[in-house]
Amino acid sequence: MTGFKPKLTRKSAVFIIIAAAVVLAVIVLICSGDGGLDTPEERAEYLASLGWEVDLATEEERDVTLPAELDGVLLSYNELQKQQGFDLAPYAGQNCRSYSYAVTNYPNGGTGVIAQLIIHDGEVIAGDIHSSALGGFMHGLQ
Repeated sequence: MTGFKPKLTRKSAVFIIIAAAVVLAVIVLICSGDGGLDTPEERAEYLASLGWEVDLATEEERDVTLPAELDGVLLSYNELQKQQGFDLAPYAGQNCRSYSYAVTNYPNGGTGVIAQLIIHDGEVIAGDIHSSALGGFMHGLQ
């Protein structure tokens, strides 16, 4: 029995190159994660993509456990989140991280304006822009 030696045709070579490119693309996607916001710089970049400049030196980070049932103020807050495409309901009872930053480019030079992101497993699940001043305000990220 003689050994089989495959013949590399132009069509086979193109197929191999395309297959290698697809494998490489999958590896890059897996290694880059799901677009997670694991660092302050990544979170600032996310906020910048929405038009907000923040001061990274003001970052406040804390653990947040959402209640098993959303009610009261949190239910109202979730309505704001739903308006911008988020929903806290699937994360009820889950541990999350809250990150807040001073906004440096709020229109009309507003001071004391905070950008807040709530993140679960590297994904933004809620966020807002608010003022901590008496009679302050709160609105979505966009």
